[in-house]
Amino acid sequence: MLLIVLTLISALSFLYYGSTFFATKSMKLEFERYGLDRYRQLIGGLQLLGGFGMLIGLFWVPALLLASGGLALLMLIGFGVRLKMKDGFWASLPSFIFMLINFYICLSAAGITG
Repeated sequence: MLLIVLTLISALSFLYYGSTFFATKSMKLEFERYGLDRYRQLIGGLQLLGGFGMLIGLFWVPALLLASGGLALLMLIGFGVRLKMKDGFWASLPSFIFMLINFYICLSAAGITG
């Protein structure tokens, strides 16, 4: 049950957040601040793909493994960028939490955790 709840939270969060990469000016400005604007659409697309993959993964475990592993890696990179930009604890915390959640989902889907 925990795996399903975490998967739904992650999937819906990434579907929402990934769509903001295309729809909001604030996301464009944030990526300009990072010096990563040329990757904004790619990252938004990967987040949308990951969110859809998580939903598919509720019915097909290989998709859950790939999506959760990819999102965990994406959030690890995002956390590193936040630290490099000296964004502080609270601004960096969401990427770290989503990295942990998706890493747990990946391990659980692989049968490594309970």
